[in-house]
Amino acid sequence: MPMVRKRSALAAAVVVLLLSIVCGSPPAFLPGGRVLLDAHNAYPYEGRWADRIDRALATGVPLAIEQDLAFCTSEPGARREPVVTHEDRCHGGEPTLRAYFFERIRPIMERALAEGPSAHWPLVTLNLDFKTNEPEHHRAVWSLLGEHERWLTTAPRPEGARDISPLTPGPLLVLTGAHDTQQQTFFASVPAGGTLRLFGAVATLDPDTAGALPRPGPPSAYRRWWNHPWRIVEAGGPRQALTWRPEEAARLEALTRTAHRAGLWLRLYTLNGHPAEDAQGWFDGYNFGTREAAAIRWRAAIDAGVDFIATDQYEGLAGELARRRPAPGGR
Repeated sequence: MPMVRKRSALAAAVVVLLLSIVCGSPPAFLPGGRVLLDAHNAYPYEGRWADRIDRALATGVPLAIEQDLAFCTSEPGARREPVVTHEDRCHGGEPTLRAYFFERIRPIMERALAEGPSAHWPLVTLNLDFKTNEPEHHRAVWSLLGEHERWLTTAPRPEGARDISPLTPGPLLVLTGAHDTQQQTFFASVPAGGTLRLFGAVATLDPDTAGALPRPGPPSAYRRWWNHPWRIVEAGGPRQALTWRPEEAARLEALTRTAHRAGLWLRLYTLNGHPAEDAQGWFDGYNFGTREAAAIRWRAAIDAGVDFIATDQYEGLAGELARRRPAPGGR
């Protein structure tokens, strides 16, 4: 680890320790500490809606941003690299993860490092959704993260696969999925004592038991979050959702408690509400049909303490978060 990174990691670790002592509670970035907008599919489709990442960042940090990835050539004759796209194949012209995401957040990251560790780190959580899982693709992402390691929230790689090591917060946290081939590259291939640059999701146990809450797989130094579609809360998901009832609110709160007691961040996706003709490349299956129907669920998820609430309507959820955030000096 370069000396600059070592000093930054030490300073960040000291901040975490001091916050724990002074506040008497875990740092805010740990599971259950804060609720964030998760900007769903924040990348262009077929050359349209290229401003999504700008819209997401305009809501303010901290926040989460999802980027879906395929492994393609961005232009004829170029080498393959991670590009942002919702498909598992490329048509040409898809922006690279490097250019579209990392270069866009560079000013935020560099300013954060210049100002020093903050209780608000990580400022940005990058949620990676791999549409193709070639080992070469994983290695390319690992290498790209290595170029930006001084930005990253990291943890030491312990000896055992089930051991849990402490996080050292940086201004960027990177999450990825539950696929076992990802764990091979992002954890198993890292030597004990090495640095984990990103963190996978746990599997879900008993996912098809009718009516029962699912159980998360065991957390580890690598697997630190739990990801669910909204249908885990309301049967059938947004398209079949009816009036929001106390029973659903109780289920949502129980699911959130289950995640946090296991030491896991919880992400729920995707909560939209709009007339069909107003869709801006947003998928019909995520639509509650009206803004207020979605907002009722946004507020319930905020109140339950869901760590990452995914929506395509970034500004709407950001407004609800701002209105429900405690006033300075309040509770």
